[in-house]
Amino acid sequence: MVCGGFVCTKNSLCALNILYVLVSLLLVGVAAWGKWFGLVSSIRVVAAVICVGIFLLLVAFVGLCGALHHHQVLLFFYMIILFLVFMVQLSVSCACLALNENQRNHLLEVGWNKSKSMQADVEKTLDCCGFSHVDYNRSCAASCFNKKPPLSCATCSEIIEKYAGEVLRFVGGIGLFFSFTEILGVWLARHYRNMKDPRSNPGAFL
Repeated sequence: MVCGGFVCTKNSLCALNILYVLVSLLLVGVAAWGKWFGLVSSIRVVAAVICVGIFLLLVAFVGLCGALHHHQVLLFFYMIILFLVFMVQLSVSCACLALNENQRNHLLEVGWNKSKSMQADVEKTLDCCGFSHVDYNRSCAASCFNKKPPLSCATCSEIIEKYAGEVLRFVGGIGLFFSFTEILGVWLARHYRNMKDPRSNPGAFL
């Protein structure tokens, strides 16, 4: 049977959604693991990652049910949701790849000022203090700040900016890869939805 056949299209769509299930479980597991071991103290970050994982799990569940039962309504909503996710993810991925240095620094500073708990996580992980300057009159989670006698700590912007470009390119590349799998899922769902099930009327294919 050629790959454009009913069974092959069904299996391809199921395999794609199983991949989404694994990715969603990985997102939820990594977020829970990071919170459990104290690597991330920001509830917002953990909640956002878990919400993305649960949303992806629900979308994959709809796709799997639609593929297994050849359910027209579920496949239709799966196509619409996946296409919307594709548009958003493609836009974000292109933005990550297109940001210049000044735009990256501005976004990093805006993100830094939004969450105190995230600041503490970054300072502790990267062993730095403050974003653009070190204020020795306030507390800092970095080990270099608490040493006696006090040592000169690097600012977090100096360390983050070294890797920000590489991280954004990596995130943009991963986002582009998954955006193409999503448009593949839309095409497979549309193609599969318009196919007739040979088991329902085998004589129609003779």
